[in-house]
Amino acid sequence: MLLVAKSAFAAAPHAEMRRIADMAATMPDVTTAIACYSEQGQPSLRDALLSLRGSGHETILIVPLVLPLEPGFLNWITRSLKRWRSEHPGGWPPIRISHDIVRSLHFEPLLGALISGAAAEPAISMDEMVKTDGSLVPAQKRRVLVCEGGACNALGAHAIWGHLRNVQERRKLRVTGDGTMTAKATCLGPCNLAPVLQVFPEGTYYGGVTEAAVDRIVEEHLLGGRVVEDFAYEPTGRKQRLRVVAKDPRSTGE
Repeated sequence: MLLVAKSAFAAAPHAEMRRIADMAATMPDVTTAIACYSEQGQPSLRDALLSLRGSGHETILIVPLVLPLEPGFLNWITRSLKRWRSEHPGGWPPIRISHDIVRSLHFEPLLGALISGAAAEPAISMDEMVKTDGSLVPAQKRRVLVCEGGACNALGAHAIWGHLRNVQERRKLRVTGDGTMTAKATCLGPCNLAPVLQVFPEGTYYGGVTEAAVDRIVEEHLLGGRVVEDFAYEPTGRKQRLRVVAKDPRSTGE
């Protein structure tokens, strides 16, 4: 069973998700329960799934712990699952995704318990003055924008964003090389090249981005200063289609 939250940055929410996974692991017919994340957080949904590939489990259940659960969220998970399976063929048990929490028969009593718990809490004091702290202006020279427009989200931009953020943390990109900051963008324009991201200060567009493409962009462009031509698209004044990129054998994990 994979219990999926969107993001977790600090130790406390990670610990809370592990506690929920420990509870799930005690339930009937559950042999393994893993807390994972669709965006930033370790392990990512992709990494958790790959860890179960070839493990001998009869089935994998994906349970999103997300409110509200938009249809697009399940759509991109389904599309991403198909892509991940094609990149890493073989060894996959059947995968099933649960309905959202609100549609559960047990949600109404749970909501009632949450309301009762909130009513029993002490009121928040409004008397204290809000403190305003100063901020440092970032020294990083590079920016990576990940498109989260409709077309990109439908093709798994959430997973690309999460992978980039996890690599940023693991590789310490903020303080390595020229320094890199990352951000989401509502739409970067070339929707038919989705998923799209853009690297500054060059302004380079990358299309058809996968996790393997992110790894190459980090290594070759952000740290090496070389545009990754396999995924780069220059403004030509004409419409462009996604090119077929030869599969990197390293991406299969074989």
